[in-house]
Amino acid sequence: MLVVASLWILQVALAAPLPLGEKGLRFQVEKGSSLSGTLRKLEGNGVIHWPRLVLAYAYWEGKTEIHSGEYLIPRGSTAMDLIGRLNRGEVTTYRLTLVEGWTFRQALQKIRSGQRVVKSEAASSVRAAARLLGLEEGSVEGWIFPDTYVYRSGTTDIELLRQAHERMRRVLEEEWQAKGEGLPYASSYEALIMASLIEKETGQPSERSEIAGVFVRRLNKGMRLQTDPTVIYGLGEDYDGNLTRAHLRASTPYNTYVINGLPPTPIALPGRAAIRAALNPKPGKSLYFVGKGDGSHHFSATLTEHNRAVREYQLKRRADYRSSPAEGN
Repeated sequence: MLVVASLWILQVALAAPLPLGEKGLRFQVEKGSSLSGTLRKLEGNGVIHWPRLVLAYAYWEGKTEIHSGEYLIPRGSTAMDLIGRLNRGEVTTYRLTLVEGWTFRQALQKIRSGQRVVKSEAASSVRAAARLLGLEEGSVEGWIFPDTYVYRSGTTDIELLRQAHERMRRVLEEEWQAKGEGLPYASSYEALIMASLIEKETGQPSERSEIAGVFVRRLNKGMRLQTDPTVIYGLGEDYDGNLTRAHLRASTPYNTYVINGLPPTPIALPGRAAIRAALNPKPGKSLYFVGKGDGSHHFSATLTEHNRAVREYQLKRRADYRSSPAEGN
């Protein structure tokens, strides 16, 4: 009888469904937590009735090591299932996407507003984040990589920020090692600046290298880049969505209608494709381009041809004119 009773208890403790409710059980295992402490906590919540027996099973199976994070244990799970999930670290994960063309400030706000992200004072502002990454506040722009990041509950904004920063450094170095010949960049940082201009100028993947070619040829010929996104970035909060002739004459460090060469820093977060285009521009003779109104551009080799294209596409804008591609294109 004693053996039968023991087997019944073992069956109930290990193989019977846990009392989890309709939606299962969501709970957090903090860093440094032990399996025994976690089982005691679950006992206090009425989920585990024989924690010592469950712990003995875990020792027998060699599954006493557990991982921190947030767990969702579905309804119908047993104590054995629970031990397996804790041992394998099957934690709930979250996703956070930083978009190409965003500014550093926008990306930082997105990171800090991420679901289950722990916010810290050390990443509470652009200035604080710059110090954290070992950068000067004025040169932090462009230095985190736009991508989708998967993380666990309890991840700090510092961890995500550093991960995105290191990713950008790694991608830039990889692309720099595969760069083309005859480029007007003194460093990979200048290529990063150029990539940010390309990122802001077009959403058409097929045009990136062609726009890079225009910019590179203009730099090599000593021509100003004259690209509107740099003007807008330099205006900052003074830009209200309407770019005027006065804006194009405004004296800012970023206004490439006024300054020679590249602006002092990137103006946005460039993706890998824009970085690759900056380092591998398409050969050709075009020195100008103008938006056609469907999200693409007309490229011209001469000023005469360019002025004709401006009259066609800009001065006689269609009602459905847009500077970026239609969604889905």
